[in-house]
Parts: sequence; structure tokens; C-alpha cells
Amino acid sequence: MHITSNAPPLLAPVTAPPAASPVLAPLAAVAGAFTLAQLVLVAPGMGLGWDESVYVSQVSPHAPAAFFSAPRARGVPLLVAPVAVWSSSTELLRVYLAVLSGAGLYLGLRVWHGLFPPRVLALAGALFATLWVTLFYGPQAMPNYWVAIGALVTAGCFLQAKAQATTPPYAHRPTPLWGAAAGTALMAWMRPTDAVWVCVPLLLMSVRARGWRQPRPAAAMAAGLGTGAGAWVIEAYVRYGGLVRRLDDASRVQGGLGWHIAVDDQLRGLAGRTLCRPCSGELPHVAVYAWWFALPVLAAVGVAVAVRARRRTPTLLLLACATTAALPYLFFIGYAAPRFLLPAYALLAIPLADGLLSLVTGPGGAWRPVAGTLVALVLVAHLGVQYTVLKRTVDRTSASHRDWDRVAADLRRLGVRPPCLLTGDHAIPIAFYAGCASAAVRGNNANITRDGILRTAERVPVATLVPTDGTPPAYARSWPAHEVAGFRLHVAPRER
Repeated sequence: MHITSNAPPLLAPVTAPPAASPVLAPLAAVAGAFTLAQLVLVAPGMGLGWDESVYVSQVSPHAPAAFFSAPRARGVPLLVAPVAVWSSSTELLRVYLAVLSGAGLYLGLRVWHGLFPPRVLALAGALFATLWVTLFYGPQAMPNYWVAIGALVTAGCFLQAKAQATTPPYAHRPTPLWGAAAGTALMAWMRPTDAVWVCVPLLLMSVRARGWRQPRPAAAMAAGLGTGAGAWVIEAYVRYGGLVRRLDDASRVQGGLGWHIAVDDQLRGLAGRTLCRPCSGELPHVAVYAWWFALPVLAAVGVAVAVRARRRTPTLLLLACATTAALPYLFFIGYAAPRFLLPAYALLAIPLADGLLSLVTGPGGAWRPVAGTLVALVLVAHLGVQYTVLKRTVDRTSASHRDWDRVAADLRRLGVRPPCLLTGDHAIPIAFYAGCASAAVRGNNANITRDGILRTAERVPVATLVPTDGTPPAYARSWPAHEVAGFRLHVAPRER
């Protein structure tokens, strides 16, 4: 017996848009404004941070490669290589990354064309791009923003591939499959574990959901995961003593992965604490994190809108991927950094924009201008808070990086010039600034012994940094001390 159904499809058919469709102009405008805002609000001259120094040093001839701890992946060094291999200019690197991040935002939104109206996508891009954490990390040599872009591309291309597979004549167009593979590869090269978490709902849908058992999108994502994760696994055996050892080391570096409720830590981080470890103190003013509690409400509104507009499946899939992307950083890690949740924010932005627009355009009669005015006022207040936190964070970060630059200048003045070795407090970023190698005898970045440091001091200049109120390690206590920019620098004497 043949049964027909008049039920609306879960996923609306996708039409092939013209190559230069004018409806995509708002997406390009949002991406361009995002790039410009980075260049204006996040000074290109802001020096490299700790993690950035590690990543850039892997490909830069300016300084020896810093210790590459077990959790890190090679995506960021590959990303910065086109500039870092031939120039040590931080300003040039920032401009390059700002332009690249704007292009990435456009592509991440572009793949959703046909699944959501252009105005929804443009507003989603604006909501995501105006978060202080997005603006702050867009021009930085860090992985999380690129995981967010990869997540958008992967989920969008997955849905496009499904729609085209059931809507001739586009059933055999390879573009969505290539996009799903590329987006997943981007995530996996940046942070392999994040890629797995983002892809869990997509892979489960491919295997378990009736009507979604399409092997080609799943195979494309698996291929993308295999490139980045495969390189990480190979490196585990080459440099870290095997996969199990690397996973154990990665867990140790991150404080021991397991059940940790870090929701309150993430709330503290929203005030501009780029790394909240340990994460103590009072919560910031409620205005800083109030938007967090609006997310589930707007998500529910977005689902209701999606059901009426016959785009329930894309919306629910976005919410599912955002949830799995956020889970490890809310409940399985004992510290917080706002950048960890960038993939979740990017995925949430589309259903939230759908819900916000419905609040403005949905009410009829006299209520529509009232709703529009209220939403506009709330968004203006939200932007004001985001700008305030961004400015404070940029100012504080720039000041600390200037201190590192001053220490590097003092090192050179005291004769610690390349080739040289720096150990102690903040040795990794300051060593990169000074063009020196960095080393540690203990902690997460331990890569040398006490005897190794002393042997090195016989050949090249060696110095140890300690806080002004700290105690130098035993091997450096007899070395001459100098006060430099908030540190005490102990320089190993050398034979004349």
C-alpha cells in the first residue's frame, strides 16, 4: 500500500542563488564592518599574547619555537605562516588576520543562504561580530574564532547537501560536500576535540534520524575530521610518547578534565578576564552578563518562528550543535576563558536573530513600533556594554604587552641577545619579544632540566625572570639581579 503525506517538509528546498546575488550584499557589508571595527577598536600594534607567541614562534624566524604543549594543534601556525614566515611585524599580522576573519564571517554566513532569509543572516552576523570577545579575538593568532567559522560552514553545508540530495537537479553538486569537509577540517586543525563536539549532532543525525541517512555528508565530515585530528594523532606518537600519553598530558595541562561546573567562571570571564584561572572573586555587574540569560528565551522564540516558517530542522540543528560545542567548557573544565564559547555564540546567532526579527515584525497594529523601539533600545544598551568591556580589555592587554616589550629591551641592554635563553615568570612571551628561546624546569611547559640550563649558560646568555616579590630558583640565586619593568631579572655571569 502506498501512503502519501501532505505534511510540510522539515527542510525547505534550496535553490541555487546567482553568483552575484544582490541579496548577499548585507552579508558582505556586515563582514566588511567587522573587519573595519577590528582595525579601529583593537589596535593592530597590540603585541602578541602568551598563547599567540607560542603559535607564531612555530613558524617565525624571529625567535626559536616555544614549547608546544600537548593540548595545542597546528592550525594557528599554518594560518599565520603566510605573514609570519617573512615578517616579524605584529601590525601586519593583525591586519592580515582582521581581513581574513572578515572574509571568514562572510563565508560562514553565506553557506546558510537559502536556509534562512538574508536579513536574518545579516542580523546574525552583526550580533556575533559585535560581541567584545569576537572583536577582540578576530585579529589574534588564536584558534577559537576559526572553530566558530568552521562550525557555521560545516553545519550549513551539511544541511545544503541534504536538501540538494532530495531536490533535483542539484542532487550531484559537490560544493556542499566539499564545504562540509573543509569546515570540519578547519575546526579539526584548530582544536580537534572542539570539532568532535560540534559534529556530534550532525553525525548522529546522519546515522540515526529517519530520512537523514545520507552517507556522503557524513563521509565528507569524517574526511575533514581525519585531516586535522589525524595530524594531531601522528604528532602524538612522534613527539609526545603516544596518543594516550598526549591525552593524559593534555588533561593535566588543563587542570584535569572531568565534572566541573564552570558556568559561574564563564560569567566572571564576560567582564574581560581573558583567562579566568583560578576564577575567583565576585560576579561582575549584572549588565555585563544579562544578555547571557536572554539567550535561551530568544532561542525559544527562534524555534517558534522556525516552526511557522518551515525551517524547524535548521534551527534545531543549530541549537543542538551550539549546545554540544558549549558543554565541555561549561561542565568539564575547571577554569574559563570567554573565547572558548565563540563556536556556540556563532551557531546561536542565527536562531537568535530569527527570534529578534520576529519580535520587531511580528506584532501588528500599535504594538509593532513599541516592540521595535524596545528591541532597538536593548540592542543599543548591549552594544554599549560590549564596547566598554572591549575597550577596558584592549587597554589592559596592551599595557601588559608593552611591559613585556620593555623587559625585552632591558634584556638586550644587559647583553641577553640572540642566541639566548630565558626562563622563569612569563618567559615564553618575553623570550619571543627578545628573540630568545624559552625553557622551564617544572610546570605545564617543562622542557629542560636544571643541569641543562647551566650547560646552556656556558655557551649563550641565559637569564631568569621572577616577580619583584618572588624568589629565584636555586640555580639562579647567585646570579646578578636587575629590576626591569615589574620583574627582577637574574642574568647568568659568563666567562670573559
